Amino acid sequence: MNESLRITLLRHAHAAPAGPGQSDADRSLSPTGEAEAEAAARWLAARPRPRRVLCSPAQRTRQTLALVEESLGFIDTRIEPDIYEATPGALLELIDRHREAGEILLVGHNPGFESLAALLATGQSGDHRGMPPAGIAELELAAGAELEPGAARLVAFWSP
Repeated sequence: MNESLRITLLRHAHAAPAGPGQSDADRSLSPTGEAEAEAAARWLAARPRPRRVLCSPAQRTRQTLALVEESLGFIDTRIEPDIYEATPGALLELIDRHREAGEILLVGHNPGFESLAALLATGQSGDHRGMPPAGIAELELAAGAELEPGAARLVAFWSP
């Protein structure tokens, strides 16, 4: 725990509604979502590059990430089923398991992401204003800080 930890949360971009018999996890990005993901990629390209990416297995998150990776290039990317429908507590456990990377980008879903951002920044998971599709929250924990409620500083927030 000698170095700081930067956590970037990227909510997937807008998805098309589920078709008949299609599962939620199989929904694809809409044309609007593709444009949002490209805009998010441009914003992320101007930020410090993550060392590791953890992505939900849902189709819309993987498509959002694919557009981001076109701008950032290859990153150590791992598909993490635990992100899909995760609670803030489950997301904290996942981040803790990958803490050694130092700079982590998570690509996933609400309400978990907006609750996690609020929990880390304010200590209260209900203290949030929302995270729109393709929204990004960048948080930082000081070197040696425990990964716990209220321990992070919100460095940046972006939305398309």
